[in-house]
Order: sequence, then structure tokens, then C-alpha cells
Amino acid sequence: MTATQVKRAFKYRFYPTDAQAAELSRTFGCVRKVYNMALAARTEAWARQERVNYNQTSAMLTEWKKTEELTYLNEVSAVPLQQALRHLQAAFAGFFGKRAKYPRFKSRKKSRRSAEYTTSAFRYRDGELTLAKMDQPLDIVWSRPLPQGAVPSTVTVSQDGAGRWFVSMLCEDPSVQPLPATNTAVGIDVGLDHLLALSTGEKIANPRHERKDRARLARAQRELSRKAQGEGANRARACRKAARIHARITDRRRDHLHKLTTRLVRENQTLVIEDLTVRNMVRNRSLARAISDAAWSQFRSMLEYKAAWYGREVIAVDRWFPSSMLCSHCGSLQPEMPLHVRTWTCACGTTHDRDENAAKNLLAAGLAVSVCGAGVRPQRRTPGGQSATKQKTSQREP
Repeated sequence: MTATQVKRAFKYRFYPTDAQAAELSRTFGCVRKVYNMALAARTEAWARQERVNYNQTSAMLTEWKKTEELTYLNEVSAVPLQQALRHLQAAFAGFFGKRAKYPRFKSRKKSRRSAEYTTSAFRYRDGELTLAKMDQPLDIVWSRPLPQGAVPSTVTVSQDGAGRWFVSMLCEDPSVQPLPATNTAVGIDVGLDHLLALSTGEKIANPRHERKDRARLARAQRELSRKAQGEGANRARACRKAARIHARITDRRRDHLHKLTTRLVRENQTLVIEDLTVRNMVRNRSLARAISDAAWSQFRSMLEYKAAWYGREVIAVDRWFPSSMLCSHCGSLQPEMPLHVRTWTCACGTTHDRDENAAKNLLAAGLAVSVCGAGVRPQRRTPGGQSATKQKTSQREP
């Protein structure tokens, strides 16, 4: 298996000086302004059935800078403004490729505050990062070192709703190499009572990060709702207080998923999961909060890109495969299986734990696809029913 160089983003928190914070805030505002103006120009051209590409918006930016009204765009680095136009071009490419919706305008209050710098707009020397238009390097908290000899190709500076500043450096990581191949495989069934049930019989508890801070979050949101709409300092403080609680929940959830997915990828050569449509499942009002807190989509995303890094294989079994209703011992299909039934006994006499049985069935279906190279004949409730063999694999190229 040939190794390819992996690019990774290393994110760190930093503490800017007052001058640096002011400069970055101006840059964020200019990036948002340029993005929105370019989007408006392309939208008007779209209404006239004309196409406007990145080169044309770049020429527009040059003309905008010459006007008296927008002369302040010259006060910040030109690179983040050009990168904003490139991001808009990528958004339109996703739209025309039917992979995303039509691009939306950036909001001053709700949109992410960020700016991207390429190599011409920053200097990285001796562990110090200095951005364009700044005299001093950023005061970065190096929670982990960059790879030996790594040089960032792009740097993204952002500020979250809680007021924290972050810098993300994209660089090649030679330490990411395929792991030694093993013959282990595992089926993974996601749930709410337990976050994961493995075909090995192991169950991983659901930490329910949002539930632990639900009372604090509700109290902070009530305080925020009592503040008058506008730009008042009291409302801004209330917003930051609620945002800090959200950030605490998000950070703990991400940390837990990173540790979990890394362990699973290191221990197993093949990982079989279910191809769930979480977007549709969260429409269930009684389960939406718990499903969102479990972060199944984020778990799958982490599992897939780490498997690609380390030479593992992820197989996603079609969502219509009746993993919970199928006996993993004799293969018989149960007529129904309500959600409240957690254990059940098959006609063959085998007693199953619902989640563990589903994980075993997912593993068997995934291995059949991996070995045969095609779907096996599915179990169906009725003739002509939905096929359960639309399995998809995510694998590193050999």
C-alpha cells in the first residue's frame, strides 16, 4: 500500500493584543463585505442568465478599492479578500454540481468570523507566526507541536461566539502513515441508550454532554431573552455567556469522538456502520435533541477520514437493511421490532440484545460485500421491497 502525504489542520488558541484584535476585526468585516458584494453581483448576473467567475469578481474587487466609499478595503491585507472570492467560487461550484444549496449572504451577527491567509500574507519562523499588517507575532498557546519541519501552507484565523480566538495552520504531516494490516473487523451500531454497540459485545456509554449542561444553558438563554434587542453591552455579555456553554458542550463532544474513533481505527482493519439519514431522523421532535447530542454524523465523518489516513476500510450498509429484526444466529426475520423492545428471543431459542444483534448483522453484511465485491441477496419483508444491498465502501487506494 503506497503512502500519500496527508495535509492536516492544526488548530490552536491564541491571545491577540488590542491592536491585533482590532486589525483582525477589521479584516473579518472586509472579508464579509467583499463576499456579500461579490455574491450580489453574481446573483444579479444569474438573473440576467449570465455567468460570472472568480476572475471577473477579482477584477470587480480592484475597482471597488478605487471608490471613495470602499477605500477602507485597502487598509487590510488583500489576501483574505481574494480568498473570500475563492470560497465563493467553491460555493457556486458546489451549487452547480448539485452538492449544495445556493450560497447565502454572510451575517454580521450570525456568520463565522474568519479570514484565510496564504503563504504570501504570513511569516512562520522559529515557532512564531506573524500575519500581514502586523508587527508582532501572535501569542499562540502551543498545545501540541507542529510536525517536525512542517511549514504551514495556509493559515486561518477565527473568533467564535464565546470570544475565543483560534488559528488553524494547514500543513503536511509525514507522521500519518498506514497502520500494519490486521484481520480484525467490527460492526458498529449507533444508538441513544448507548452511543455505540459493537459486534464484539462491547457497549460504549452515551456521555450526553448537552444534557449535563442543559440547566445552565437554559438559564443563560432565559437571561439572554430578557435583554433588549440591539447592540447593548448587557445583551452582548449574555450572548457570550450562552456561547461559552455551547462551546463547552461542543468541545467535550468533539474530544470524546476523537478518542473513540481513533481507538476503533487503530484496533480494526474493517469497520462496518449503517448508512443513516440523520438529517431526516432529527425531524422526529421527540428524539431530535438526543440524536443531535449523540452527533452520529460527526462520528461517521471522523471514522471515514481517519480510516483513509491509516489504511483502514469503512463499509456503510444500506439504511434499509433490517439489522435489528434479523436473527444473527439463524437468519430469520422478525415481522416487527418496536423501539421499546431492547431484548428479544428468536424462534430458534436464541435471546438477543437488540443493539448487539444489530451490530453482528451489520458486520456480516459488510464482510459479505467486502469479500464478494457486490451485494448479497437481501432480506425483504415483501416481494419487490427496498433492497438492502446498497452498501458503500470508503477505502484508501492501494
